[in-house]
Amino acid sequence: MTADPRKADKLLALTERLIEALHDDIAALERGRPREMRSHTPEVQQLLAMYAREAQALGAAALPTLPKVTLDKLTEATSRFRETLAVHNRVLMRVKTCTEGMIRAIAEDVAKKRAQQRPYVPPVNAKPKTPGAIVYNSVV
Repeated sequence: MTADPRKADKLLALTERLIEALHDDIAALERGRPREMRSHTPEVQQLLAMYAREAQALGAAALPTLPKVTLDKLTEATSRFRETLAVHNRVLMRVKTCTEGMIRAIAEDVAKKRAQQRPYVPPVNAKPKTPGAIVYNSVV
C-alpha cells in the first residue's frame, strides 16, 4: 500500500495551521486575555476534526512508503506540534492555577470578614458554612 503524497502535504498544512492557532492562544494567555484564544472557535475545531480525519486516512502503515523528504517534513512538523501543545498546556495550567488561587484567596477573605462582623454567640457544634467559592479540580 503506497501513501499518496498529497495526503501527507494536506496533513502538513493542517498541522502548520494548528500550530499557528496554538501560538496565538499562548500569546493571548501571556497577555492576560484568555477571551482572545482561538482554540475554541469553530474554525479551529473544524481544523482539528480535519486533522484527525486526514491522519487516520494516511495511516501509520502507509508512512514508510512516503518519499523520505515528505516523511522528514511530517516528522518535524509533528514534533513541533507536540512541543507547541506541551507549551500550551503549561501556560494554560499556570493561568488556571493562578486564577483558582485568586478565587480561593478572595473566598477566604470574605469568610474572615463575615466572621468579624458577627456578634458574639455561643459556639454551635455544627460545621461553619464555607463562603461558597467555586474552585474546579481543586487538589488542596
